[in-house]
Amino acid sequence: MWIPTDHEKYGVVLVSFRGTVQHGLPLEIGDTVQILEKCEGWFRGNILKNPNVKGIFPSSYIHLKNAHVKNKGQFETIVPVEDSVITEMTSTLRDWGAMWKQLYVKNEGDLFHRLWHVMNEILDLRRQVLVGHLTHDRMRDVKQHITARLDWGNEQLGLDLVPRREFNMVDPDEISVTELYKLMEHRHRKKDTPAVASTHHLFVHVKSLVSANLGEELEVFFHIYDGRESRPLSERFFVKLNKSGLPKSPEKTERQCTLFVDLGSSDLRKDVYIVVHVVRIGRMGAGEKKNLCSVQYRRPFGCAVVSIADLLTADSKDDHLLKVYACNTESEWHQIHENIIKKANSRYNLSGSNTGLAVALQLLHGDIEQLRREYMVLFTRGVSITRKLGFSDVIMPGEMRNDLYITLEKGEFEKGGKSVARNVEITVYVLDIDGQILKTHVAAGSGEPGGDEYHSLVLYHNNSPRWAEQLKLPIPVDMFRGSHVRFEFRHCSTKDKGEKKLFGYSFVPLMQEDGRTLPDGNHELIIHKCEENTSLAECPRYLKLPFSKANLPSNNQTLKGAKESFWITSFLCSTKLTQNGDMLDLLKWRAHPERINDSLSKLKEIDGSEIVKFLQDTLDTLFGILDESSQRYGLKVFDSLVHIINLLQDSKFQHFKPVMDTYIESHFAGALSYRDLIKVLKWYVDRIVDAEIQDHIQQVLKASEYIFKYIIQSRRLFSLATGGQNEEEFRVCIHELFMSIRFFLSQDNKSTSPVAQTQAVFLRTFPAVYGELLKIFAVREVAGFVRETLGSLPTAVHADCLEAVKLQCIAKTVESQLYINPESRCILLPVVLRVLQVHMQEQRDLVMCARIFTSMLSLIKKEENGTAEPVVSEEVELIVESLLGVLLRTILEISNRPQPSGPAMRLQFQDVTGEFVACLLALLRQMSDRHYQQLLQAFSSKDNLRDFLLQIFTVFRILIRPEMFSKDWTVMRLVTNNVIITTVLYLSDALRKNFLNDKFDYKVWDSYFYLSVIFINQPCLQLESFSPSKRKKILEKYGDMRVMMGCEIFSMWQNLGEHKLNFIPAMIGPFLEVTLVPQPDLRNVMIPIFHDMMDWEQRRSGNFKQVEAKLIDKLDSLMSEGKGDETYRELFNSIIPLFGPYPSLLKKIERETWRESGISLIATVTRLMERLLDYRDCMKLGEVDGKKIGCTVSLLNFYKTELNKEEMYIRYIHKLYDLHFKAQNYTEASYTLLLYDELLEWSDRPLREFLNYPMQSEWQRKEYLHLTIVQNFDRGKCWENGIILCRELADQYESYYDYRNLSKMRMMEASLYDKIMDQQRLEPEFFRVGFYGKKFPFFLRNKEFVCRGHDYERLEAFQQRMLNEFPHAIAMQHVNQPDQTIYQADAQYLQIYAVTPIPESQDVLQRDGVPDNIKSFYKFNHILRFRYDRPFHKGTKDKENEFKSLWVERTTLTLVQSLPGISRWFEVDKRELVEVSPLENAIEVIENKNLQLRTLITQCQSRQMQNINPLTMCLNGVIDAAVNGGLARYQEAFFAKDYIMNHPEDGEKIGRLRELMFEQAHILEYGLAVHEKFVPQDMRPLHKKLVDQFHLMKSSLGIQEFPAYVRASPVHFTNGSPRTCRNSVPNIISPDGGRGVARRSLPSYPAVNRYSSSSLSSQASNEVSNITGQSESSDEVFNMQPSPSTSSLSSNHSASPNVTSSAPSSARGSPQMAEKHKHSRENACLSPRDRPVSAIFPNPMDPAQRAPPHQIGEATLPRSDPNLSAPDKAGSSAKNMRSQSPVSASRSPQKTMVPPFTPSPTECQSTSLVSNSPVLSGSYSSGISSLSRCSVSEASGTELPAGDHLPYPLPPPTTLPNSVSSSSDEPIRRENKTPPPYSVYERNNPRRPVPLPHSLSIPPQADPPALPPKPHQLRTGSMKLDGTSDPRVPRPRPLPRKVSQL
Repeated sequence: MWIPTDHEKYGVVLVSFRGTVQHGLPLEIGDTVQILEKCEGWFRGNILKNPNVKGIFPSSYIHLKNAHVKNKGQFETIVPVEDSVITEMTSTLRDWGAMWKQLYVKNEGDLFHRLWHVMNEILDLRRQVLVGHLTHDRMRDVKQHITARLDWGNEQLGLDLVPRREFNMVDPDEISVTELYKLMEHRHRKKDTPAVASTHHLFVHVKSLVSANLGEELEVFFHIYDGRESRPLSERFFVKLNKSGLPKSPEKTERQCTLFVDLGSSDLRKDVYIVVHVVRIGRMGAGEKKNLCSVQYRRPFGCAVVSIADLLTADSKDDHLLKVYACNTESEWHQIHENIIKKANSRYNLSGSNTGLAVALQLLHGDIEQLRREYMVLFTRGVSITRKLGFSDVIMPGEMRNDLYITLEKGEFEKGGKSVARNVEITVYVLDIDGQILKTHVAAGSGEPGGDEYHSLVLYHNNSPRWAEQLKLPIPVDMFRGSHVRFEFRHCSTKDKGEKKLFGYSFVPLMQEDGRTLPDGNHELIIHKCEENTSLAECPRYLKLPFSKANLPSNNQTLKGAKESFWITSFLCSTKLTQNGDMLDLLKWRAHPERINDSLSKLKEIDGSEIVKFLQDTLDTLFGILDESSQRYGLKVFDSLVHIINLLQDSKFQHFKPVMDTYIESHFAGALSYRDLIKVLKWYVDRIVDAEIQDHIQQVLKASEYIFKYIIQSRRLFSLATGGQNEEEFRVCIHELFMSIRFFLSQDNKSTSPVAQTQAVFLRTFPAVYGELLKIFAVREVAGFVRETLGSLPTAVHADCLEAVKLQCIAKTVESQLYINPESRCILLPVVLRVLQVHMQEQRDLVMCARIFTSMLSLIKKEENGTAEPVVSEEVELIVESLLGVLLRTILEISNRPQPSGPAMRLQFQDVTGEFVACLLALLRQMSDRHYQQLLQAFSSKDNLRDFLLQIFTVFRILIRPEMFSKDWTVMRLVTNNVIITTVLYLSDALRKNFLNDKFDYKVWDSYFYLSVIFINQPCLQLESFSPSKRKKILEKYGDMRVMMGCEIFSMWQNLGEHKLNFIPAMIGPFLEVTLVPQPDLRNVMIPIFHDMMDWEQRRSGNFKQVEAKLIDKLDSLMSEGKGDETYRELFNSIIPLFGPYPSLLKKIERETWRESGISLIATVTRLMERLLDYRDCMKLGEVDGKKIGCTVSLLNFYKTELNKEEMYIRYIHKLYDLHFKAQNYTEASYTLLLYDELLEWSDRPLREFLNYPMQSEWQRKEYLHLTIVQNFDRGKCWENGIILCRELADQYESYYDYRNLSKMRMMEASLYDKIMDQQRLEPEFFRVGFYGKKFPFFLRNKEFVCRGHDYERLEAFQQRMLNEFPHAIAMQHVNQPDQTIYQADAQYLQIYAVTPIPESQDVLQRDGVPDNIKSFYKFNHILRFRYDRPFHKGTKDKENEFKSLWVERTTLTLVQSLPGISRWFEVDKRELVEVSPLENAIEVIENKNLQLRTLITQCQSRQMQNINPLTMCLNGVIDAAVNGGLARYQEAFFAKDYIMNHPEDGEKIGRLRELMFEQAHILEYGLAVHEKFVPQDMRPLHKKLVDQFHLMKSSLGIQEFPAYVRASPVHFTNGSPRTCRNSVPNIISPDGGRGVARRSLPSYPAVNRYSSSSLSSQASNEVSNITGQSESSDEVFNMQPSPSTSSLSSNHSASPNVTSSAPSSARGSPQMAEKHKHSRENACLSPRDRPVSAIFPNPMDPAQRAPPHQIGEATLPRSDPNLSAPDKAGSSAKNMRSQSPVSASRSPQKTMVPPFTPSPTECQSTSLVSNSPVLSGSYSSGISSLSRCSVSEASGTELPAGDHLPYPLPPPTTLPNSVSSSSDEPIRRENKTPPPYSVYERNNPRRPVPLPHSLSIPPQADPPALPPKPHQLRTGSMKLDGTSDPRVPRPRPLPRKVSQL
């Protein structure tokens, strides 16, 4: 039986449990579980991180832990009883774990590894804490370390700042908001500005000295040297090195490591150095040979210098190798370091090329105790301390020091009868009063222990040596008196066995007779001569002699005039000895009572460091004098006491305050002193008002804190001694004193008056007195003193400084112990509130006001948890009454001030606003129902209440601002929100009661709603964006505050009634913003409000257009900001059933009378949201440009077509333009901007500033747009479109006579023409893409598009790009239309294949003489239709000859807009399927091959081919294939009797096929003749082979002689001279000499090698062998696409594995078969990149489009009409039509085999062969214009002019049966000028009109003039929207481009 647990509530999983039993709960090691029930070894409960899933688990798997249970019962929660740091660590590490993995995914390697190390470090520290073996101090350090690491990690990961007190997390509910703010601010500041240490220390570790010529022991001396003042700052650190240069005592680290302590911040300068002197110990000369002399001398070796500033940048203990320099002359030794610093190179040099001193140097910061904790190893291992010379910046009490430093400066010696100067060595001894040498009291420096004596350096042969050696004499204080230092001088001979001969001595006593020590400074000592064997043991003998020349009596001239002298410098650093006589006189006042007056007067002149040395002794002296002679010396003693007290205020001596405190508590014994002190103090206070000079009085008042301490302690001592006598007398004295103080404070003075300044001084020190008074007086009594004293200040204070001081005094009062007591607080609170109110109303001293307010409120919070509940409530009431209103105004005022930028803003803004905000929140949180009732009832009128509500709502809006608190202050924000929502719930009731119905106030209600909306939309309340653990914590503590506020909005809205109309449409946007929050409950509450709005608007105006417009505008702006989601759209549209109390919006609307318009609105909004959601998702960072562009186009069209919102439409035009421009889609960018351009007119209407456009006229903006568009068309190489806009602009300039700009525009136009002719354009490929499946964005879902590829982009690259854009998409492996399962699948399917464009502009492409540079534009621009072919077998497949049953399925795709346009891709609007019969297919194949042959022959003749190989290969391919059965297969298939009998309707087509075969043979013959002329010598054998094979081919075709019609017809090749074309003189072409003008277009031979004879020979390509089954002509075979089941792609274009390898594509080889002229295999093998520019794209057009401007009679119809597709041929029954095809005209009869042919008059303009081939992929025309129709007409009685007959007959191009022609007798109009491509006008010449781009089309004029009109008129006509031109309108119209066309 399951029993609820009592104690087993919480545990940690020890062993993983799979949960395989019934109701088992799977557990992982480390999971924490909450236990609910138990039963026989099993527990039932849940994992804490997932409390919703409950189950059972074995109790043995759980380690139980203690926990507090809250809310015991069904909904109980548990809080583990463990160290809060451990709890925080555990939860934080869990959060970090998930984020840490994401760092790896995001490739943030640096942070990933750093966080990994920190997490491991925290885990190690956690173990240490859990084990519990740490000492208290160590535990504290570990916790500090842990919290620092946690804060660092949280900051790096962007997590919240955790408020802490003593390392423990703080519960914001348990402390005041003001305290919480302080904690947050403290942690924030701590994070921002680390405290700068004022004390620094230098760690030195000597490693070794590296030198080549060592061999002697060394002494190394370090000291810190001030280069600015040229003096040492520290004593010396001394290290001994052995002969190898290593420390002599390596085991004693203190002998090689030191810490230079107590360096001030001022010492870390560039001119402060570490100076190292190295001294060797050995022979006199470094290079001397060894002799018997064993005496060793200390001799100079070298010096090294390094600047301390260089160490500031070093992070850790760096090793340095210091260069050691030697001086050039030993006399410079004393200043070698200065020479090195000054870089006086001539005076020193390197002591050796590789001599260096290896040392480790490190700067440490902080006080010495802190260092002992942080660098414990350093101190335990051993380190010597090297002190500063003198005291540190801050002198610490208890510091014991008694060091005398003597520096041996220099000497002056006589030669002593020698011929050379002496080698002088000094020996130093310290002797005590008895003449005994003090042992170990002579130290060369720290590091080495002191010795009995010290030997100086020996400078070689120098009678004026300068040593500059510093000694330290640490002599005990008690041994100073009577001690002296003796200096013995010896000459060191280098000869006589190295003896040292004594020749003189000096001495100096350490203390004078009167007890003063040797004064600091230079001393010139007398050198007393003596013999070598003189005994100096008897000190009294020489101590009677004078020691210093300064002390000699004036009559002793002999010693004064002596030449020999010795100079030393002494410096005493002692905490016990003084060199000051006045100090000694004062301390010995009893010995000389007559000097007391002088001594007290001189005390102020004594240095402060001397006074604090003897602080206790001095104080005892003063109070001793006061006790004995109070009448006589009372005032002077009081002044001396004031001087000493104020001395301790100095920062240098402030640490001695505790010494004085200790003295007062423990040593002070003046029980009677209080009387004198009170009397003198009152005497001074009484004289304040009258005194002219207030300085001394101010000094007295500044010391009042300690004076009161002495008074109170003295009185306590007296009471103890006497049992409390004279108590009343004492109280009276104090009262009188305070009366005097109150009198002087009440004086009203100007701020400059001395009295006002004295008042300020007193107020600064007054709060410090409270604590002392409390020791004797009762709390209420002291509070009364304070209240009366502060109340005595004048109310109208003139002195600003005094006001500030008064506030500071109040602040200290509130923070004092006195105010904390509730008894005194009720007395002091009114005073404090009154002062605060005045200052805050006047906006003065706000920082101090905030500080006072904060302290007050933090105390209230503390008391709330205590017993004094009524007191607290009363205080809150007082504060609310006095300060709430003024606090709100203050926050409003300071928030509206302009804030300076930068860190200053942060400080000012946070210091003041943040503090006041925290005060407001704390106050509101303290307020109960009663307080709110009293507050609202207190307002005397509705207007006051209204102002208050507006104020508080505005303040709340300010509090919600993101900049109010730092980003990581989530805790503070949540507390703020909790307070706001609680307050709003109280105030909304007041709103309902006071401002509804007839008292309705729109402003208050609007402010309320606005606040509510902002509240709900705060980022810190969007729980969905938080981690699960954070979300859970917030929900447990506060719930979802958004839902609470949402319910409140709904409730208030329902109360409004008819007043709702006031908020329509204004509140639509804000409420919509609320509904976009992804919280289901909130949405269900808010959505019905929209129904209500629609209903009320319908009632008011009969529609809800306002609601609709506002809804749509707001939706757009909100979605752009990234709000909303899919569920939201469904909520609007009620696709899903809604939970909650409200029905869905659509269901509510369906019940209304206006449901149709309502449902329509919902549908529109839903469709808009679909697009907006897609747009939002696509615009995310990292999305590809293609998606963004497609999505923007979809949205833009929606705004234009469905919503007709012009401004939105224009905005999205510019967004799309920016996307295109960024992606370098310049052509698309131009088309996009053209949409806006079209909306503008050439008018002077002023336009407002919009987007990035300034305020300007419509004409100016349109001009700017035109220029921008032309520039982009130029970049996109779409020059033809730019020319039109140039002309339009030129017309405008011309109409305004702006000839300057007109000239520029004409030049620009000319430059565009030049670029068309000179620059090469890349030919793009086009790809059809199908997007299937529900997972695609709405604008792509289940749609197919045609996309224009990028430059050089082939199918494989495009496929890969699409798969990269849609990484989750699956590439379909077939080209068939998908079924419904694919459409409805929850996946993404991509179907991609290449398609062939069908150009609209046939006339330009077929016109003779038009350069290929021009034609290339029309082949790939303004394309509306595309096609792809799929070959298949119908009926029985003939294995012998597959051509009999090989059909082609041709699909034509029509787009919604032509490409290129505003996007690189457009949706397919219509699909048409046509089947092409095998016979028609064969005709197309041969037509295409003939066309290719003609093109290559023409290129070869016109010398456009630099290489004849393409022609060679083409000839070889055709002839070889024909000989080996290519054409024979066609004969076999279609010329057989069976076929002719079975297909009588194909008779004409069979004849056509035969003609084409003969034509091909003739072209081949002609081509061979041309080939022979140009073939190089090495290819002659191949040519001969081709000729032989050609004869075989002719015989296989049965051709002996060409038919008459073939022989008679002239053949015109393309690219004759344009002039020849225009004059209708055909180009006579013969093998011997071709006339033609070479074009600029580049020959294109990239794929020459593909046309190897083998690949085009009878060995048919492997790729198509499964279709043909035999060796057919590859030229023919390649025109038929293989079936999708085979892999028929060429090796160069094999598809990627995930895309079908048989995708129908022009690049893959499926040419169109519905037209006449089709690709050869070579063409199909080439992708458009490899195709030459001249590949042509005729277009099957409707009959209406086909009719040329000049009608042509049927009798002269050419054989091949490029405008007809195969179904148009009469009698064609071989096709299955799957869609409507154009109605065919009757075919012109051509039954006879040899009819007489003459050129048609309409064709005389052209010298090129006809073509109807779309996308001749890879044809070798190489930029030459395509072969167009050869103008040959039947004999119809019309003769050609003589010049038109060609002497050389060639087979004609086939004529088109149902082409419409004019009668042959119509005269021919010939033009000598070719008009520009866009100057289109009707004319009687046979030339066809040049088509324009679809979107830039210019309709023809209705009445064509006889002659070409003037250019201006032409352009005017060309810009018309319809086909008419109005001659009355001279001004050009806007460009005739409709958005709908795009």
